[in-house]
Amino acid sequence: MSTQPFTIEDLKRILLEGSGAAEDVDLDTDILDQEFEDLGYDSLALLETSSRIERTYGITISDSILADATTPRALVGAVNEHLAEDAAA
Repeated sequence: MSTQPFTIEDLKRILLEGSGAAEDVDLDTDILDQEFEDLGYDSLALLETSSRIERTYGITISDSILADATTPRALVGAVNEHLAEDAAA
């Protein structure tokens, strides 16, 4: 389990490692509030991303959290909530 916060840069790295990026999407721009769908990531890509986050950070991301986190900002926030909860336990 990581004691460092999960950042947008961590998410971008995991997205690129697992699913790559659409040719017309620049992940180096401000993507925090863009919908994953608009960034070219479908539900399968997000499942892969979730699995990679879970393995790397030792947390479990429920399907409902993944469904609710439709933007990078929401997913980063959800991961950090889990990390904080685990650190407090």
